[in-house]
Order: sequence, then C-alpha cells, then structure tokens
Amino acid sequence: MGGYVHTFGPELPAMFDGVKLAAVATILYIIVRCLNLKSPTAPPEIIYQDTLLSRYLLKTCPMLTKEYIPPLLWGKSGHIQTVLYGKMGRVKTPTPCGVRMFLPMQDGATATFDLFEAIGAHTTGDDITMVICPGIGNHSEKNYIRTFVDYSQRQGYRCAVLNHLGALPNVELTSPRMFTYGCTWEFGAMVDYIKRTFPQTLLVVVGFSLGGNIVCKFLGENQSNQDRVLCCVSVCQGYSALRAQETFLQWDQCRRLYNFMLAENMKKIILSHRDSLLAMQCSNIGDGELNRLYAATSLMQIDDSIMRKFHGYDSLREYYEKESCVHYIHKITVPLLLLNSLDDPLVHPSLLAVARTLAEKMPNVVFALTQHGGHMGFFEGAVLFPQPLTWMDKVIVEYTNAVCRWEKKQSVCQSSSE
Repeated sequence: MGGYVHTFGPELPAMFDGVKLAAVATILYIIVRCLNLKSPTAPPEIIYQDTLLSRYLLKTCPMLTKEYIPPLLWGKSGHIQTVLYGKMGRVKTPTPCGVRMFLPMQDGATATFDLFEAIGAHTTGDDITMVICPGIGNHSEKNYIRTFVDYSQRQGYRCAVLNHLGALPNVELTSPRMFTYGCTWEFGAMVDYIKRTFPQTLLVVVGFSLGGNIVCKFLGENQSNQDRVLCCVSVCQGYSALRAQETFLQWDQCRRLYNFMLAENMKKIILSHRDSLLAMQCSNIGDGELNRLYAATSLMQIDDSIMRKFHGYDSLREYYEKESCVHYIHKITVPLLLLNSLDDPLVHPSLLAVARTLAEKMPNVVFALTQHGGHMGFFEGAVLFPQPLTWMDKVIVEYTNAVCRWEKKQSVCQSSSE
C-alpha cells in the first residue's frame, strides 16, 4: 500500500511572511502612536491682551513665537518627557555653589533655602534676585533646579531656592507640620529675608508645578507682597487643587497611575519624619492618621488623613479651596507668564481654562501653551539625546530679561521727564 506524501506549496512560506509583515506593521503602528511621532511641531499658543508691554515681550522673546522642537524620536510623548524629568531631571547637571540659610518661624518651624550669588552682572546693571519655589516635595538639590539656577546665575541673577518644609532628607522638623499645597509662610519668610538683606535688589518670582501655585497665591494674598517684584513666571501648575484632584482619579493619560506614584513619594517623605510628628505635643498627627497614611493610594487620601490637619482644616474641600491660587491669582498686577504644555499627563486640559481666561481679561498676563513638553520636561534635542538646557529654562530667562529691560527703560523715561 503506497504512502501518501503531502507536499507544501510555495503559498505557505508566503503566508508566514505575511504574518511577520503584519506583526511588524502592528508594532510600528503602536510605536508611532505611543511616541506621537505624527504630531507636528508648532510654536506655543500665546493668549494675551494687545498692550505695549505684550507687544514688546513678543518682539523681544522669540522663543515664545518660534517652534518648540523636542527630540525627534521621543520628545513628542508627554509621558516620556514627564518620566525623564521625574527620574533623571536633566542631563549633565551642573553643581552650583550656594549657602544654606535657616529661618526660624513664629510657630517653631525652621524654613530653609539655598542662596546662590550671580556669576557676572545682569545686562541691565541692576541687582536682581530670582526667588524660586520648586515642585511637590522638591528642593534645591534636584537636578532641574540645579540646571536652572546655574543658567540663571550666568545671566546675572542671584538665586534663592526654597527647600520645602520636610523635603530635605537630612534636615529634621522643628514643628509638627510640613509643606502643604498652598502654604506660603516659608516662601514669604525667604522673600522677606532677601528684601532685608539686599535692600537694593529687585525680585523675579519663579514657581515650578506646585511651586507655581504657591508663588501666585503669595503674590495675590497681599499687595505688599508684590513690592520690588519685576515679574512672575509659573510653570506647569494646575491652578485649582479641587478640580485637579478630581481629574487625578481618572485613568485617561494614566493620570491615576501618576497619582499613585506621587502618593508613594509623599508617603516616604512624611514617614521619614514619623518620629518627629508623633513626639511633638501639639501635633495633630497620631497613630490613627499614620495608619491611614500606610493604606493610602492617592494624594487625596494623604491630603485628607495628614496634610489638611497641619493647618486645622475641617474638610478636604476646605483645604483645597483655601490653598489654591485660583482665588488670588487675579490680584497679581506685575507681569505674569503662565506656561503649560497640552500633553502634560498630570494637568488635565480643563484646568487650563483658568489661565486662558485670565490672559484674555488681564493686560499683565501672558499664557503660553505648548503642544509638547509633558510635565516639567520641555527637553530639546535633534534625534535621540536631549540638550542639558531645556526650552523651559531658556524661555523663563528670556522672558525675565525682557521684563527687566522694559522696566529699566520705563524708569529711565520716568526719571528724564521729571
């Protein structure tokens, strides 16, 4: 009985080749989608009122009107920009030399900030100090702060950088509280020290992320806080804590995952001061609050169990309402640059309505919205490797230089007319 041998025709290898091609095409499609490679580069969207100052700023700040070009392969992904900022901060980070200052507060807390002298003179010839407030749980030793400070020093700015209360790993708490979303006490103490110590200096106020909320709230809380302030720059803040925390519970853009990661970092910072918080007699934090902290998986849960109690707020809603700059920012009268990125995975686009409306109504406000940049990323580069300085670093200094020159010109004109 003869055997039957089946031979495969040429169509089967061709079918395997088709499957492989389909798999490769699928992978490429996913990469293109995830890296957002098809998204075009564009200049920032600029919202402003047509005034002499805004015309001058847009004329002398070309970075606000030219394309922001991120690294080709990954720079159009807000997630990668954000993760690189979070994990790496910056590349080839310099190490500026500063002096750490300690300021006793009325409630027993000890505020700390680092002071960095200018390297060379400012182009206007004036003594100008940048007072800088970092992001959540950050301090002067973070790479993005070091990079920005070094660049600002070389442009003739003295820099004072607040270290958020409890954020430095080697500095113990001296009172039963830490930094919160909108407490301006430490920042105000630093600004007062700079004004007293350098009576001729003018101030440029800069806030990053959570720091943007603090500096805008500080300036709007009291008109006297704006004395000797030339301008303010806020980068990547969410403007309303109540609305921001609601969006942090959503899964789109992996926001819930970022929420969890930020919460884990906050837990580590708080627990590093566990013994100090429990030992102080007037502390509002006890074992019950710390037990709830261990189980927390979101910033809202941490804020409810720990953060709001540092200042005695009765509810989470009251804490968010009273600590948000949204109720104070419209009282700022000095030139104000609000900078955000549309692909910031931490700041929902709906939150940007505050900045947009403000810029449409107030002549001193410019709102710049980039297509790319993520949260505090704004890396620049050709294809793969980012440059040490980011677009954010350069545009802040360019804007502040322009305002300084404008104010110098106005003061000269005023003096000559008297």
